[in-house]
Amino acid sequence: MPGTLPRFPTMPAVLSSLPRGINPPSLPRGITMPSLPTLPSLPSMPRGMNMPSMPRGMNMPSLPRGMSLPRPVDMSAVSQAPRRLLQDCCSVLDHQTPGGLCGCCWALRPRYKRLVDNIFPEDPEDGLVKANMEKLTFFALSAPEKLDRIAAYLSERLTRELNRHRYGYVCIAMEAMEQLLLACHCQSINLLVESFLSTLRLLLEADRPHLHILATNSFVKFANIEEDTPSYHRSYDFFVSRFSEMCHSEHQDLDVQNRIRVSGIRGLQGVVRKTVDDELQVNIWEPRHMEQIVPALLVNLQQHTHADSESPAEQTEVCFRELLGRAAYGHINNAIRPVLMHLDSHSLWEGRSFAVQCFQIIMYSIQSQHSHLVIQQLLGHLDANSRSPASVRAGIVEVLSEAAVIEATGSVGPTVLEVFNTLLRQLRQSVDYQLTGYYDNAGKRKTTSSEEKTLQDAVIKTIGSFANTLPIYQRSEVMLFIMGKIPVPGIYPALGSPNAGFEGSRMIQVMLLKSLLQVSERYESSNLLTALPSSFLEPLLSFTLMEDPEIRLLVLSILTSLIDRCHNAARLAAVSVMFDVSVLEVKEDRCSRQDNLFIRKHAQRLYRHVYLTCKEESSGRGHYRALITLLAVLSVELANEEVVVDLIRLVLALQELALSSQECLSVFNRCGVHAVCAAFINLLSQLGPPPPLHQHVTQVIERRQRDAPHLLPEDVFCDQPRLPEGELQIDESCLFIQSKICEALTGSSYSTHSERFNTPYTPQLTDEDRLSKRKSIGDVISLQIDMDPQYCPDAQQKPQTEQITFETLKNAIEDRGGVEEEERRKRMQLVEKFQTAPFEEIAAHCGARTSLLQTKLDQVFDLIIRPPPSPSGNSPPRSTPLYEMKFPDLCVY
Repeated sequence: MPGTLPRFPTMPAVLSSLPRGINPPSLPRGITMPSLPTLPSLPSMPRGMNMPSMPRGMNMPSLPRGMSLPRPVDMSAVSQAPRRLLQDCCSVLDHQTPGGLCGCCWALRPRYKRLVDNIFPEDPEDGLVKANMEKLTFFALSAPEKLDRIAAYLSERLTRELNRHRYGYVCIAMEAMEQLLLACHCQSINLLVESFLSTLRLLLEADRPHLHILATNSFVKFANIEEDTPSYHRSYDFFVSRFSEMCHSEHQDLDVQNRIRVSGIRGLQGVVRKTVDDELQVNIWEPRHMEQIVPALLVNLQQHTHADSESPAEQTEVCFRELLGRAAYGHINNAIRPVLMHLDSHSLWEGRSFAVQCFQIIMYSIQSQHSHLVIQQLLGHLDANSRSPASVRAGIVEVLSEAAVIEATGSVGPTVLEVFNTLLRQLRQSVDYQLTGYYDNAGKRKTTSSEEKTLQDAVIKTIGSFANTLPIYQRSEVMLFIMGKIPVPGIYPALGSPNAGFEGSRMIQVMLLKSLLQVSERYESSNLLTALPSSFLEPLLSFTLMEDPEIRLLVLSILTSLIDRCHNAARLAAVSVMFDVSVLEVKEDRCSRQDNLFIRKHAQRLYRHVYLTCKEESSGRGHYRALITLLAVLSVELANEEVVVDLIRLVLALQELALSSQECLSVFNRCGVHAVCAAFINLLSQLGPPPPLHQHVTQVIERRQRDAPHLLPEDVFCDQPRLPEGELQIDESCLFIQSKICEALTGSSYSTHSERFNTPYTPQLTDEDRLSKRKSIGDVISLQIDMDPQYCPDAQQKPQTEQITFETLKNAIEDRGGVEEEERRKRMQLVEKFQTAPFEEIAAHCGARTSLLQTKLDQVFDLIIRPPPSPSGNSPPRSTPLYEMKFPDLCVY
């Protein structure tokens, strides 16, 4: 009725109205229930005034089922104390739970609920009530079995406040949960964590960015807690997907977007920290998780800069490094594969800078013993993209090069040669694509020569980068491996594509020799016998005789880099007749024993190929400069009296070659050879020979400067050489004279070898040396077959004794030309026989030689096992040789 309030029932009436089966709580002994005072009636409303009516469309809120309003009481006698009781009742109704007495009376609620309710202030802006929070924490530590109930009730309060959009109370509830998590290091924390994680899921599913950030910060604090007990049923799949989604946020406000992305990155970092070291947790390294985490990180690393320490890119790099640093051996592939897929799907290989940045972070972050796994992943990805555009392949190769530079420990992995085999295969494919103009078999996708050349340069650079990370002995193996891959006409005719032809083989030769040069430039070995073994030097020198000038120049550069142990080649690049030897790093000690062995074994072969290279008509300025550098490096590295004399003989032979009218050399070639002789002998005369030799060389050079400047390197090897017109005429005063050189060396340590000047240097020329003109396998194979008739099966044995006199030697020297011609003719006949004769005839001939060899071996064995003669004159019985004994089957292995 108007002007009255509802009358509240007395306590006995409340207790008597309890449901069946619920007994009223008993009070402690000696304490009685106080009686509630009756509320006085309120004064009535003045006449003519009514209670305000509810707005249209709004109804009075209904009470829960089973509850009704008590009888009305008069408001006129309401005092201050009953008003306080009324407020307490309203508070109880606000925080009630359905059913039960504890939901209606605050004084009868459980203690943990009262402690939880007390931490919430009247005004949420006042923040958490710290004193009451300390009471709640103390209660939780004292009764850890109540932790799950405390967490459940806190989660319930937070859910209710979230539904009512009271975000201040939501923050207070989360702060309380965080403090409980940090304080409760006990076995019951798992029960608290379940409610905590469910609360975080609720906040992350909301549509408020600040709630996402709040939940992420709480999760990061939880992730930093080290738990003592394992959890077998906890799942983080939702957090991985939700944090990854936050990393891709596209919020309209850029500041809010950056904050959301940073929170997502920090959340992923927390997930990694929480799960990576616990084998009982979810395996974060599974592909389904890595395919969400890694692209989310790469997106932020790609689209933002490092200008701010709180920027997504900075946080991403920190998180990415931590993720890779925790990766074990079996997890590297799962972490790298999403990176490759992301770069493929977003076409980021072509830009190269971002791809290089990603793999620099990867190589510096993972454990060094696992770095070869990244290299293998990149090599496999390169093979998988062999039909991709040249720009994509070049980007992958450049990333490989940068990764190899970072991986300086030399642990490329157990398959070192497989790395180089993959790169060389890419070179051959690139040559095929360049010749055909298409990078697919169907002929639909076009490519250009410039793109393929860019790829080829990147592959060659990568080969050098990989080789530089290897130890010295493995670099030698790599050089032999590359040398074995270089196609030689007639030997490897089908290398690469069958449609490539001769031009394709030539291009592959150039590419592989460039790769070999990249490896040799950083090769350092104190022993030339190991740096240039016969199995490597002989095929390398054979390429100096090919007609292609680019190939010859590459071979000269490779020889120079391998012999130059003192790194003088760069100082000799601008060598001239005015060159100062003091700038060179000259060895003070004499040649070692290994160097002397190398000289005796290979020096004459080197001189011979230098001489033959000077006879090539297609040689240019680069070739002559490379020859000067090679000869200078030889004189510095292997200088002794014998070597110096042989090099002077070689210079005199080259001078005669340039003067010979029988050679088809142009004026430029002749002037170039004279310039090589002048520059080298001027350098050689300053490295140890007596001063008279240097004086003679200086006189000849001064005469050339005055009368024939076209015979000096300064005028010949310039951009516009000044050459004489017509046939080259040279005055004798402009030449180096053998007699004056011998006279200059007289009286010095070189005089013991000066008699060698009496024999001019004449290298032996054979048709097999001209590799550029080989057309068949029969021309390539050098058949070292002795033509002596005693080895023929049809010839009879002749006595081995022969009287050798002075006349015999004299006749042999005089008839040497005829003998050589006859031997050459017989050799050609034998080669022709092997080319044209039937197989049966060749097999019979070889079988006869085999039987003859067996007969000789039997004779040798008889002499070896023959017993010594007996003093009595009776020879003892002959014992059966070991190789003729018959052993039982059980004794034979």
